[in-house]
Amino acid sequence: MAAVRVLRIWNGTARRLICVRDFQTCSNVHVLKPKYICFVGYMPFKYIHPHRLLKTTPALRGQIVQFKLSDIGEGIREVTVKEWFVKEGDTVSQFDSICEVQSDKASVTITSRYDGVIKKLYYNLDEIAYVGKPLVDIETEALKDSEEDVVETPAVSHDEHTHQEIKGHKTLATPAVRRLAMENNIKLSEVVGSGKDGRILKEDILNYLAKQTGAILPPSPKAEIIPPAPKPVDRTVPIPVSKPPVFTGKDRTEPLKGFHKAMVKTMTAALKIPHFGYCDEIDLTELVKLREELKPIAFARGVKLSFMPFFLKAASLGLLQFPILNASVDEACQNITYKASHNIGIAMDTEQGLIVPNVKNVQIRSIFEIASELNRLQEMGSAGQLGTSELTGGTFTLSNIGSIGGTYAKPVILPPEVAIGALGTIKALPRFDEKGDVYKAQVMNVSWSADHRVIDGATMSRFSNLWKSYLEKPAFMLLDLK
Repeated sequence: MAAVRVLRIWNGTARRLICVRDFQTCSNVHVLKPKYICFVGYMPFKYIHPHRLLKTTPALRGQIVQFKLSDIGEGIREVTVKEWFVKEGDTVSQFDSICEVQSDKASVTITSRYDGVIKKLYYNLDEIAYVGKPLVDIETEALKDSEEDVVETPAVSHDEHTHQEIKGHKTLATPAVRRLAMENNIKLSEVVGSGKDGRILKEDILNYLAKQTGAILPPSPKAEIIPPAPKPVDRTVPIPVSKPPVFTGKDRTEPLKGFHKAMVKTMTAALKIPHFGYCDEIDLTELVKLREELKPIAFARGVKLSFMPFFLKAASLGLLQFPILNASVDEACQNITYKASHNIGIAMDTEQGLIVPNVKNVQIRSIFEIASELNRLQEMGSAGQLGTSELTGGTFTLSNIGSIGGTYAKPVILPPEVAIGALGTIKALPRFDEKGDVYKAQVMNVSWSADHRVIDGATMSRFSNLWKSYLEKPAFMLLDLK
């Protein structure tokens, strides 16, 4: 007689089915399907052969839990699924990364709350997931108290389960590389990264694409030219005629997502604010010399020193004298809140779009500390890793359009803030000194915008003059530094 496996399971007072596999002959049984026999309420089965061991099937699998997308704060109700770190059948443990989602404010990595097996993914890449709705189904044996819904599941055999225990891993790649792979329908898991820690580079995607396509480029179309007719005697030469070029491009429509969608909301709210502008010219000749002296010292400390730390510190000193510029008003413009912290935002142009992270508590930071924090924010912004804490809580904003090449701008206020400044590029221009002599000056233009409901032109002008004095005479800042 072949080996048998018997399992008796009791659930309360009801007796469940007892499955027997590979049994050939026995009375009091009903065959359900090949190699599977089921006892219903009979006495324990006694095998005949004395040298065979009795084997039992594994117990029924745990319950399936609907793992829902929890509230990630800031009033966010929907996110875009940017990357899955697992697939159906993968085994996960608590705190393992499941996916990366992007809201209109930041990117967030969602981690597992359970040990178990991924049974279902509810969304594809770039689909919208909603807070409170199921994200994945996880089969787990140790179901803890939670709000997730439990879905009944049948027993899974051991042989079937062993093929599902493939551990998922996170693929390292920049957003630009992920976009390139998505546009060419390439799975990042199939590409071998040549960067540090296995990071996938743009060259890896291109090499993979070349291997798949054979790197054979279609020949470029050439204009068909009709050869001229034989030249007759005393006749003009015919002009070659070519076919007009044919354009085959098509319009493309796609939904606004991520930071572009956030810009729509923010700028729509900004339309309700009556802006007024104020512009001025700053002579940064002395500041340029000071920065050149301090750059080697900052580099020795591992800090890249730009002009922005000086601009931020000077703005913070000015906000101490004019706190209304570091305030916010409610939606009905009935109350004004003066902010204690100077969380000055810096507009950054990234591959994901315009983002405005802020340096927290500039009023208590040194210039070197501000420079170090700016270096950190720029690195995280380039990698698309800025979180909600870096992108929220701003009280005042500076936009450095000069890094691209602009001179003047009309910046738009970022609600609920009440003022913003745009900094132009620094140019070498001829200017007159106090004696009337011409000298080479390093000149920058600044463009301010303020909420005219709470700020008048005189206040904006006085603040700008004070900020200008700190930058034109950097030694003046020493008098007010704490």
